[in-house]
Amino acid sequence: MRALESVSRFVGGTFAYWVLLFAIISFIAPSGFEWLGKYTVELLGVVMFGMGLTLSPKDFQEVFRRPKDVAIGVASHFVVMPLLAFLICLALRLPPDILVGVILVGSCPSGTSSNVMTFLARGDVSLAVSIASVSTLLAPIVTPALILLFASKWVAVNPLSLFWQIVEVIILPILVGLIVKTFFRGTATASKKVLPLVSAIAIIAIVAGVVSGSHQQIAATGLLIFAAVVLHNVCGFTLGYILAKLLRMDLPKRAAVSLEVGMQNSALGVAIAKAHFTPIAAVPSAIFSVWHNISGAILASIYSRMQQRNAEAANHAEVEGPIEA
Repeated sequence: MRALESVSRFVGGTFAYWVLLFAIISFIAPSGFEWLGKYTVELLGVVMFGMGLTLSPKDFQEVFRRPKDVAIGVASHFVVMPLLAFLICLALRLPPDILVGVILVGSCPSGTSSNVMTFLARGDVSLAVSIASVSTLLAPIVTPALILLFASKWVAVNPLSLFWQIVEVIILPILVGLIVKTFFRGTATASKKVLPLVSAIAIIAIVAGVVSGSHQQIAATGLLIFAAVVLHNVCGFTLGYILAKLLRMDLPKRAAVSLEVGMQNSALGVAIAKAHFTPIAAVPSAIFSVWHNISGAILASIYSRMQQRNAEAANHAEVEGPIEA
C-alpha cells in the first residue's frame, strides 16, 4: 500500500507532464487509444466519485461562514470564462464546431485540479474547495444555460438534455461518493491516499481518447484551437486575480479565485461535446485539460513566491520595528 501511495503522490505531482505525454503519444499513434473514447462518461464518473469521497461538511460550512468570498469566486468563474470564450471565438472567427467546443469548456464548472494548484500556490485552499464544490453543484443548471446563451446562434442546443447528462456524469457519482464515505468511512479514508493516481489515470485516458479519435481534425485546426485555449486560460487567470484584488481580497484568496476562475472541469466538456455535438467540439476541452495543468502549475509557483516574499517582508518589518522605536 505504501508503494501505491508513493506512486500516487509522484503521478499527482507530475500530472501535467503525463497528460502532455499521452496526448502526444495518442496523436502520433491514435490506433492504440481510440477505444478509450467509448468510456468517456464512465471515466469522468470515476473522477467525480473520487471528488465525492473527498468532500466533507466542512467544505460546505465555508459557504455559510464566508458567503461573500465564495459568491465572488463562483460568480467570477461563471461570468468571466463563458464571456471570454464568446469574445475569443468572435475575435478568431472560429468555425461553429470549434466555437461550440470553446464556449462549452468556458461554461463548465471549476475542476478538481484547481484545488491542488491552490495548495501549491499557498493559497486559500478551503475557499478554493468551496468554490469548486458550489460551481459543480450549480453546473446542471448554469452550464446548459450558458451554452444556450452563447452558442445557440451557431448550433442547436438542447438545455434539458444537457441538464440530465450533467446530473448523470457529475452529480450522481459525487452523491455515491458521499454515501460511500458516510457508511464506509474507514474504506473511504484509506482510498483517499490513492485517489490522485486513479483520477489522474482517468483524466489521462479521457484526453488520450479524444486526441486519438480526432487526430485528423487536430492536425488541420490544432494551432487555432491551441491559440484559443491558451488565450482563454491566461485571460481567465488574469481577470480572476484582478477582480479579487479590486474586491480587496488578500493574496491567498486572490490566488484561490484566480486559479478557480481560470481552470475548468474540461473532462465534463469532453463528455458533453461527444454526446451532443461533433467530435471536433471535444478537442478544445481535451487541449484545455493538457494546457491548464501546465499553466496552473506555473502560476501556482509564481503565487507561492509572491507569498514567500510577502512573508519575508512582514518578518523583516517585525524585526526592524522595535529597533526604529
